Amino acid sequence: MMNTSRRTFLRGVGVTMGLPWLESLAATTAAQPQRFAVLFMGTGISPGRWWAKGAGAGLELSESLAPLEPLKAKINVIDGLFNKAATGQGIHPAMTGNMLSGVPIRKGSIIQGGITMDQVLANQIGQETPQPSMVLACERAMTGFHETNFSNAYSSHISWQSSDSPVPNEMYPSLAFDSLFENGGRLRNTSVLDRVKDHAVALSGKISATDKIKLDEYLASVRDVERSIERMRTDKQKAEDRAGDAGRPLLAMKRPQDGLPEDIRDHIRLMCDIVALGFQTDKTRVASLLLARDLSALYYPFLGVSRQHHGASHYDTEADYQKIVHFQVSQLAYLAQRLDAMPEGESTVLDNCCLLWMSNMWSGTKHDNKKVPVVTIGGMAGKLKTGRALNYFESGDENRKLCSLYLGIMDRMGVELKEFGDAGSRLAGL
Repeated sequence: MMNTSRRTFLRGVGVTMGLPWLESLAATTAAQPQRFAVLFMGTGISPGRWWAKGAGAGLELSESLAPLEPLKAKINVIDGLFNKAATGQGIHPAMTGNMLSGVPIRKGSIIQGGITMDQVLANQIGQETPQPSMVLACERAMTGFHETNFSNAYSSHISWQSSDSPVPNEMYPSLAFDSLFENGGRLRNTSVLDRVKDHAVALSGKISATDKIKLDEYLASVRDVERSIERMRTDKQKAEDRAGDAGRPLLAMKRPQDGLPEDIRDHIRLMCDIVALGFQTDKTRVASLLLARDLSALYYPFLGVSRQHHGASHYDTEADYQKIVHFQVSQLAYLAQRLDAMPEGESTVLDNCCLLWMSNMWSGTKHDNKKVPVVTIGGMAGKLKTGRALNYFESGDENRKLCSLYLGIMDRMGVELKEFGDAGSRLAGL
């Protein structure tokens, strides 16, 4: 049975809005929930510009990781981990389809892999929240097959609910927002805040002055997100009308004709905002966000980069790709700082999280995934030590498995498995 006793909800016609942790209403014995989110950027990083050394206040970060400087006490930069089942099988889809499962994938028309660790968590703890998990993406999935005869589905999805079924990516911020607030019915296009206003006013009279400030700040942040959502909802409706008039499916149209934000900065920030609100209000405790898929076709004109993401990754020693990597790490920093600004008891929402940022290869130029870049942010209520640079590359293949990291994270979420993917032991020193 879903346990929502630790959170209060505002309700209106066709909408339910979860609220952040309010001390006036919280049970003193209630433990703060642990949350997990994975953020993925395909095709690797700039190898020479990706490093960390030292620990604690003395932790030094490379230029690619510089956006995380304000958060360095709460991060771990982990070097040397790999997914053995993704090596030696070919480039791109074979390097991506089992990033979060560690299970060998299959070539040809029959998709076969394994359930990913985010969905293991969703299955185990999802009943405790209204939404078992969020699966969001900022780039549309590809169809067909790669030249290696692996399905492009492996390159397009990082979250899999079973061996043969990826979780559908939600691309549209307006639909992700509606799902978060259970917003539906004939009033779906009407402000959710307007519909819960009376309930909010009544609640304000029952909580402390400190909690009232927190409530007002929360409602203001929802209003900011909602304003952007309203514009994108209109764009999506216009796109659906155009597609209908042209007799074409919406997914066959390119951005922004398909109703997706033309500027990827707007798209990613809104998706991060939605994850943050979902965690703050305990509507979900598990999320995945595909920032840029493998074989990414995203463009970054605001960075002065002319090549698309995938093309630029073939020149990963050049400044253009470094700009892309720095930008994508900045999105992780944005989400983490949003969560860190959300008080939750004596800590913050970020302190009760583990954000995992990763890519499917080390070098896009060499298509090298003998190790992959990994960053975690958040201490999971003190269960995960932070402020460290960890290196496992020389520890032997049995001791540097990504799935060993996943087992350790799941342990801290209260989901203890004997084994997962190709690992039967936890990552040492985590």
